[in-house]
Amino acid sequence: MSMKQVVIEYPEGLPGLLKLSEKQFADEVRFLAAAKLFEMGKLSSGKAAEMAGIGRVEFLHKLGPYGFPAINLDDEQIDAELRAAAELSR
Repeated sequence: MSMKQVVIEYPEGLPGLLKLSEKQFADEVRFLAAAKLFEMGKLSSGKAAEMAGIGRVEFLHKLGPYGFPAINLDDEQIDAELRAAAELSR
């Protein structure tokens, strides 16, 4: 798939302040943007992983240490899942 680019301005020296190389900083910003869009329900985990430039499983594993939930369900979806699980256990 072809990819587009977004240019983000940041203060000179910021990657170094965060003890990151320029590439590590770019990868971090890219991942965090994708993770936030996933958390907001605007991207699926697959599309967010694609945006982050990593595989879906790796993307899901990386969410936890950053405080992002890997499962993104609203209250209604959770209730439906619990009802379905209760039905299966009967």
